[in-house]
Amino acid sequence: MIIVQIKEGDNLEKSLKSFKKKFDRIGVVKQLRARKVYNKPSVVRRQKRLKAILRQKYVDSLE
Repeated sequence: MIIVQIKEGDNLEKSLKSFKKKFDRIGVVKQLRARKVYNKPSVVRRQKRLKAILRQKYVDSLE
């Protein structure tokens, strides 16, 4: 459950913005999409490995 502390005198836009930040940080939407479809553990491992390879190539290209 997401709880947003609202101070006295805060406007609605600022409170809503902080709620959206927390919502994105927690990753609720990502979890919902992941639970929608079952992926085999081997497929998940392969995707993680490919993602790590791409990330490493990006880091190497910066150097």
